[in-house]
Amino acid sequence: MKEISENAQELLELLWVNSKEEAKNGVAMNGRLPAGGEELIDLGLAKKDEGCLALTPAGLPEAANAVRRHRLAERLLADLMMTDKELIDQQACRLEHVLFDGLDNSICTLLGHPRFCPRGQPIPPGQCCEQMRDTVAPLITPLCDLQPGQKGKIAYIQMNNPGRLQKLMAMNVLPGVPIHLLRRYPSFVFEAGFSQFAVDEDIATGIYIRLSQK
Repeated sequence: MKEISENAQELLELLWVNSKEEAKNGVAMNGRLPAGGEELIDLGLAKKDEGCLALTPAGLPEAANAVRRHRLAERLLADLMMTDKELIDQQACRLEHVLFDGLDNSICTLLGHPRFCPRGQPIPPGQCCEQMRDTVAPLITPLCDLQPGQKGKIAYIQMNNPGRLQKLMAMNVLPGVPIHLLRRYPSFVFEAGFSQFAVDEDIATGIYIRLSQK
């Protein structure tokens, strides 16, 4: 798929929201196509349908990805950058357009595969979410459930407190980093990369580990 313009991406989002969340046929044309509409028709992602512009079957996954990028951008701005609520949507519109080529999956993994944006709207799952759900039961467990000596790699981090997540990022405790639990008491002491850290149980509960398979 060729690169899609920003107008077309935003129109894809609107078409998806209207069809999936607002029970509308599409976007009313009112005698003319909205900005980006001709481009989507040329790409086979949208079609004219009874006075509206509607998604084609090929357009549905592209539109879902556009919505996913926008809502992940909102989560990133709210959880990590603590952006004012009034500015989140405006800034997310700018940020979403650079979340291509796997960067959206990296952000999703960093945020712990969030299911909802800050406004409570669902985030369409990506491939990384499906892979996580397929393997989470046998392979992934929170750090607090490990026993001393167990090793693995950080799969994802899920923190309700943005300050805690920022602290872990500053420590370079990030998805993909090898981790080795050394002890559990009086705090959870572990090696991550080439450094040792101690955290309390609340933080250890939010660090999910993909265990090494022997």
